[in-house]
Amino acid sequence: MTYVLYPIKVIDIELSLPLVKIENLDGFMGLQALVRLHGRPIGYVSAPVTAGKVSAKTLSKLILEQHHQKIITHLLEKGLFKTPPSTGWKFEDLLDLPRLKWTGDWPLVTVVVCTRDRTDDLELCLNSLVNLDYPHLDLLVIDNAPTSNATEQLIKNKYRQIRYILESRPGLSWARNRGIIEAKGEIIAYTDDDVVVDTDWVKSLAQVFAEEPQVMAVTGLVAPYELETEAQVLFEKNGGFGRGFETKRYQISHGEKLPWSFISTPWIVGTGANMAFRRSLFAEIGYFDPALGAGTVTNGGEDLEIFFRTVKEGHLLIYEPSALVRHRHRREYEKLKVQVENNGALFACFVRESMAYPDERLSLSWVTLWLVRWWHIRNLFLLLMNANKLPGEFVFAELLGSVVGFTTYQKSRKIAAEIELTQGSLPILELTENSGLIQKPKYPGGTAVKTLELTEAVTNPMVDVIDYNSVRLFVTWKGTVFGHLDIFNNYQPISATNLRQLISEKFGLKLLNPVHNISDEFRAAAAISYLRRYYKPTEKIQNQTSLSLPANISVSIVVATYSRPDDLHNCLTQLTAQKSPRNVEIIIVDNNPDSGLTPPIVAEFKNIILIVEPRQGLAYARNTGIAASTGDIVVTTDDDVGLPPGWLEKLLVPFNRPDVMAVTSNVLPVELETESQWLFEQYGDGGLGRGFKPFEGTGDWFRKSWRYAVPAWKLGATANAAFRSSIFSYPEIGLMDEALGAGMPSGVGEDTYLFYKIIKAGYTVAYEPQAFIWHKHRQDLPALRRQLHNYSKGIVAYQLTTLLKDGDLRSLILVGIDVPLWHASRIKARLKGQTDYPIYLVLYEALSHLPGPWSLWQSRLRVQQEGYSEPYIPVSERSVH
Repeated sequence: MTYVLYPIKVIDIELSLPLVKIENLDGFMGLQALVRLHGRPIGYVSAPVTAGKVSAKTLSKLILEQHHQKIITHLLEKGLFKTPPSTGWKFEDLLDLPRLKWTGDWPLVTVVVCTRDRTDDLELCLNSLVNLDYPHLDLLVIDNAPTSNATEQLIKNKYRQIRYILESRPGLSWARNRGIIEAKGEIIAYTDDDVVVDTDWVKSLAQVFAEEPQVMAVTGLVAPYELETEAQVLFEKNGGFGRGFETKRYQISHGEKLPWSFISTPWIVGTGANMAFRRSLFAEIGYFDPALGAGTVTNGGEDLEIFFRTVKEGHLLIYEPSALVRHRHRREYEKLKVQVENNGALFACFVRESMAYPDERLSLSWVTLWLVRWWHIRNLFLLLMNANKLPGEFVFAELLGSVVGFTTYQKSRKIAAEIELTQGSLPILELTENSGLIQKPKYPGGTAVKTLELTEAVTNPMVDVIDYNSVRLFVTWKGTVFGHLDIFNNYQPISATNLRQLISEKFGLKLLNPVHNISDEFRAAAAISYLRRYYKPTEKIQNQTSLSLPANISVSIVVATYSRPDDLHNCLTQLTAQKSPRNVEIIIVDNNPDSGLTPPIVAEFKNIILIVEPRQGLAYARNTGIAASTGDIVVTTDDDVGLPPGWLEKLLVPFNRPDVMAVTSNVLPVELETESQWLFEQYGDGGLGRGFKPFEGTGDWFRKSWRYAVPAWKLGATANAAFRSSIFSYPEIGLMDEALGAGMPSGVGEDTYLFYKIIKAGYTVAYEPQAFIWHKHRQDLPALRRQLHNYSKGIVAYQLTTLLKDGDLRSLILVGIDVPLWHASRIKARLKGQTDYPIYLVLYEALSHLPGPWSLWQSRLRVQQEGYSEPYIPVSERSVH
């Protein structure tokens, strides 16, 4: 089963440059863009690829919809860095302010890359390191217990500016510790050999250390370098290494217990692929634990442990997303499975911390129980309910790794001790004056009261607050106080950057006209309006209606009919009138050949293919037509519909997106002349119609909730649908279920179940309302009751099919709870006069659910007796007789 669509094109979008359309995306299922403003990451946007492109208009719309608030906040931060005009900043003036630049001194930074036998990955990493924009750099490669001299030769032949150090003791922590010993810089930045660093990576790290002397550790954003394989997309969609786009600060007083928010999710701090430390920190808290990390039996956890220890010992750790690197996720499915299993190293880390910090044992025990219940049991439950985003084998692999993780630390510790005994211990590092620890304050627990005048640039740190636990900061404009904010500084200075961030987040657009009584809604509307104009694409926009599928894509239209010659004649008249630049074949499937009514009608039209299917049932008939079709796209419709001019081409437009495997559209009433027609139009969400706004069903939509069954019925019906013919040969999709649908005891459901299988497999079903058709509803009440009876039976039959074939337990909740509640709500609405739909019909529908299980059973028996249709064979694989 496919859980995700791939490959996905990964790009950066810099908002200080004009937005342009992204081209040459043929072969990609989608686009993921990291949005940046003056280099600072704002967030991601994901866009579908249409005809090998993503338009600038689409990108602009997505960026502003999802990230306008972050853009506004960043622009306000820039405004605070400058002295404003006497009348204050106007929002439009902020848009053209230059990028913020650090003007202080840059410290010497040693970049350490630990590697073992991965020269291809390493070379890509080193190419990015030698192109770093930083004036004082010391580059260091630690070759950890290699099996050859390939890494040494690579450095010697291509990267003479990089120092090479051999560390024979196996284990990532030994390599990281060797980097500490060999480092020339006071700041040591670590990255991995499968990482490509951003050109400003070191600058972003170093500025935090330079601006805040109390900071001892900094981590940064890890974005995906590529998303080209299923494994890579799976990893990223399930969290990846990303830790968000907000600056975060972690610190407690020395000796305090760690808060639950930290200890329960230590991975939110960062990852070893992007972390930096003051060298002096290791003199105080010790080296990386050599019993943890890759290359040991624990297989990881050394980065989480050093973060835990840093904060536990009272030091300040900052997560700064501007410090960006890109990680090359595991490309192979099996390697990702191993990586997921190695997540159990977290529990090895917990064992270590329980030994090192007895006061945290109870908290760690509770966290362990909580993670087992919340994470593993939850994932097993979601897997059971068909709502998990990871394949089942990954869920079980992670569970196994967690169980093993409890047992590995002690063994690994013994191995590390033996290595130290035979190869020597690590040298003791000298302590420095700057410990970063909180000194004894004059006013423990006190709050400093300060003011900040915004007619002046916010460029200086607030240093006279180190005797206070917090600061009440009153913000003024020309001496008038317009608000305050409380800052938890934990007896530390407050940097100018931190001040600008906090003020911008607190006051937002009020900073532009601080003493004017203007509503927040008006300020926001005006700002967004400016953003829309500023980021308006300059490219020529092609309307969706003018976009068409390439003419070399052929189409087969399959119409199943059952002795309705007048309706069929009208349908064929409108089908043959459709204008299309492509090869279109029309297939009529006669599902009641004994009547003899269909062939004379088909004979009146040229180039119509007539096929006979004597087994009664709409799914039988459609499957026979699909199996005989030769088009790249298979369109299905009914013989009793009206087809407006241009319908076909409009229905095909969404197939310009490679992720779209099926398209549906609206079905509107051609007349509402009788009571039964009016009543049917009130049924469900509006008869056969699904609204006038485009939407889509995806794999994420399928797994959105464990509680609610996926509403695949909202996607439309095969009275107005189109499919890529290739999906009918996919084992996880195949043809329509012939035990469901009209003509079978089950009543309906063959189309809904086909949509269900498509989105379960991870593909997209697009609803395009422009390609509407007209339908003539049942004209009398007896016919309407028969139709509703079949619908009600079919609801149960379809849900039981997803239960029995797919193990989807959500169907039981829907049938047992949601459907009865739905009927009760309809009766309540009728009693309150909110609808005209009669109660007797609601009760009739409810009772009609009861024969659903029996009807499905009878349908299954009938299919077994009459036989299953032959599977769909792609045209290229069909033999020629």
